Parts: sequence; structure tokens; C-alpha cells
Amino acid sequence: MRSVHALTLAILLAPAAAVAQDMGDGFFFREPVATWSVRAGYGVANAGSDIFSFTSRQLTLEKSDFSGVNIGSDLDFRLASRLTLGLGIWYEGRSTPSEYRDFVDQDDLPIEQTTKFRRMPLTASLKFYVTPRGRSIGHFAWIPTKVAPYIGAGGGAMWYSFEQKGDFIDQPSMDVFHDTVKSEGWTPEGHAMAGVDVSLTPRFVLTGEGRYTYAKAKMDEDFIDFDKIDLSGFAITAGLAIRF
Repeated sequence: MRSVHALTLAILLAPAAAVAQDMGDGFFFREPVATWSVRAGYGVANAGSDIFSFTSRQLTLEKSDFSGVNIGSDLDFRLASRLTLGLGIWYEGRSTPSEYRDFVDQDDLPIEQTTKFRRMPLTASLKFYVTPRGRSIGHFAWIPTKVAPYIGAGGGAMWYSFEQKGDFIDQPSMDVFHDTVKSEGWTPEGHAMAGVDVSLTPRFVLTGEGRYTYAKAKMDEDFIDFDKIDLSGFAITAGLAIRF
């Protein structure tokens, strides 16, 4: 009888063991405590300050030339069933060649330069899920919700760099000279976002997000006559996340 009972128990527990193995350590018994995501997308820069207006008037640049592809990563920690704390790092940059719109050099050749605009925020965010991320089945399994939308907000610090390298015109003398001018540093930032997680498996998640970031910074002495540079913008990203 003991042998029969042991065999029956083994048969009953076999599916649960298989599920536990498929889900990974901890998924069979508890809700995941962290999620790591890697995403990429496109960021649209506001480019609303006078440095961008001046550059666009003088050179063959448009405001869209300061937008570009971004890539980043977030690590979210569960604080409650619908609330997480996320730490993130992102990078966005673009290098664009240009020339003066209204002037050429003595040989009727274009006066050329390259403008680089880069941003890298380090952020902390609180993220609230509008619907539950999943549900527990007794004490033995946590089942993720297929689609889980969220909203959130946070802040942090942003590193930026605005650099122009090439040939320029000295306005009083109209002489052409070669130079590199640059402004870079750190400044506070704030952001708000909304997104959605789509569970592919209990462990892997497809994630998408829209985020607006606000930041401004005082420019260095190469641009001393300009107001603060506008570092704000909107970004849309998508990527893959893994639960732990």
C-alpha cells in the first residue's frame, strides 16, 4: 500500500514539477520581485531654445536633425502588487553634417561643419500598473496577466553634450576659421510615461513605452550669449524584459 501511495503521489506531483521547471526558480511559488528590460526607439527633441533656432537659421539644419535613435535599460523592483521602483539609463545622440545657408568660401565651396547633440539620463521612476500584473493560484503558482498597462513618473540627472566642429565665419571680419565649440555637463531632469507589458511567457515580456522628459541646462562659455539649452523631448521605445 505504501508503494501504491508513493506512486500515486509521484504521478500527481509530476505536472506541478514540470510547470515549476518551465517557469524557473520562484515562479511556481511566488510573484517575481524584479524585471530587467532593454529597449530601443526614437526620441523627438523639443529643440526649443535659442541655440537651436540660431543654428537652424545659419546652417542647413532643421529641428528634426536634433532628434535620433535611443537605447536604454531599466531595472524595476516590486514594491507592491501594482507598484514598482525602476532605475534606468538611456542614451540618445545624433551627428549631422551641415554648411552655411547664405555663405561660401573664396573658391565658391561650401563652408562645412558637423553638429553633435547627445543626451544620457540616469533615472528613478515609480510605475503604477492600471490592472493587476498577474494572479496567484493558491500557494503554488503565479500566473501573469497577458496585457498590463501602466503609468508612471520620476526624476534623475541628465548628461548632455552639444558640439559643433568645422569651419565658421567670424561675423565682423567675415573671415573663415576652423574651430570646435562645445557645451556639456549634468542637469536635473523629470519625466512622465505610459506603457504596456505583454507577457510572452511567465518569464519573458514584450514592453512598449512613451515617455516625455523635461530638462534644461546652462551652456558653457563657448555659448555664453545663449539662454539655457532645451534638453526636453518625447520618446517612444519597445523592447524585451525578463522577470526574476
